[in-house]
Amino acid sequence: MKAGILIVLLGILAALASAGFFMLKKSGTQDDRRGNKMARALAVRVILSILLFILVWVAYALGWIQPSGVPIER
Repeated sequence: MKAGILIVLLGILAALASAGFFMLKKSGTQDDRRGNKMARALAVRVILSILLFILVWVAYALGWIQPSGVPIER
């Protein structure tokens, strides 16, 4: 389970990095294609973030992961 979460987190970072690359890339007259690639990369990042949230939620509901047990002092 930890490996799956790590893979999705790395995918989120990769999508964010590629969006930043397309944003900073100077390509002359191809601004529309650059903007489309950046928007697609950001959409992939959002989809992966939602997938990660659902994955953690389902894993907790099925008992595959447990809270760390850090006590809350009152």
